[in-house]
Amino acid sequence: MNTPARRRFTAAALTVVALATGTTACSSGGSGSTKAEDSGTYTIWDPYPQFDKTSAWAKLLDGCGAEAGVKIKRTAFDTSDLSNKALLAAQQDNSADLLIVDNPVVSTLAEAGVLTTTDDNKIDTSAVDANLLGAGQVGGKTYGTPIGANTLALYYNKEVLKAAGVDIASVKDWDSLTAALEKVKKSGKKGITFSAIGTEEGSFQFLPWFWGSGAQLTDVASAGAVSALSLWKGWLDKGYAPNSVINNTQTTSWQEFATGDYAFSENGTWQLANAEKAGFEYGVVPVPAASGGNAAAPTGGEFVTVPVQGDTGRYATSQKLVSCLTSTENLLATDTTLSYIAPTAEVQDKQVAADAQLQPWVDAVKAAKGRTSDGLGTKYPKISEQMWKAVQAALSGSESPEDALKAARSAVK
Repeated sequence: MNTPARRRFTAAALTVVALATGTTACSSGGSGSTKAEDSGTYTIWDPYPQFDKTSAWAKLLDGCGAEAGVKIKRTAFDTSDLSNKALLAAQQDNSADLLIVDNPVVSTLAEAGVLTTTDDNKIDTSAVDANLLGAGQVGGKTYGTPIGANTLALYYNKEVLKAAGVDIASVKDWDSLTAALEKVKKSGKKGITFSAIGTEEGSFQFLPWFWGSGAQLTDVASAGAVSALSLWKGWLDKGYAPNSVINNTQTTSWQEFATGDYAFSENGTWQLANAEKAGFEYGVVPVPAASGGNAAAPTGGEFVTVPVQGDTGRYATSQKLVSCLTSTENLLATDTTLSYIAPTAEVQDKQVAADAQLQPWVDAVKAAKGRTSDGLGTKYPKISEQMWKAVQAALSGSESPEDALKAARSAVK
């Protein structure tokens, strides 16, 4: 372990971009003090202020502490607040023993020297799906392990499709999806709703189509990228998608779908409970790639990480805590609570056995990838910002998809 790396802090590192994921904490809980008062107390910071000390999550933390022979001092923060406080605490050599952080933030903390690698802390990630683990990898090293993942897929209204004469089994690629939207519009209903807002949510929702075209984030203006943005623009021009998508968040997009007027909604696992309350029969299919198969969708969800400590003797107990939190038995309960898909095949199989409706989500997660994967790390936020700006420009009609993405490419460079 390179301990001097703890000091590699810059002004830029202290301003963490808040990357929106499917689950967003609402408020802060608890104080920010971290350093254990004695060696028998281990501190854990997490982004789940919705869970109080009586929750199953808090009891799991306490149980893992008891199993490791220590007491747990837990503090819950809003996602972006947690990231900033983690950087500041590391500056002061006052890091928590465990940090549970949004997966795009892992690369920021790792490059700032805040986190230990799995080689340092001996966390076993051998059972974790490689595509999910990629969000926590920087420079060939792995920092932590995912506790679960959420991602995007297409919800569909069975009644709307039936009335339009659309068999969902026929929707296999972009052409067949667009043909289905045309039929739905002719039947008097609405086609598809999604979020194209000028924030990370907009980039998050565009990425399955971007990646599904064969494009890579290393070139946001490739021919594939232009085809993906042209697809969205074409849907708006033909009335298959509403102009409201330009300002839609994932929440307001879902509210449109919940009216029962739309055939499709691009949204995430976190809407499953709302889907059950929608009042109509629904199904879920992965986002199709341009030429067929499942497009890669971006992963949301958190990583359990072990920050650098001045007292390296603490890592052995931290490793026990991580192993307990991410064990097969505990992952099943935790990911069910969080509406996440587990990061291991064994637990995914258990989830589907308990609820067969989760199979499309497991398929989507298996095809998914981290936003900071492909060696992008902390470059991703800048790329994402230019991408959502291009989406806004194209959908509003101020620039063509090609020109908007070329401007994005220039800005990224």
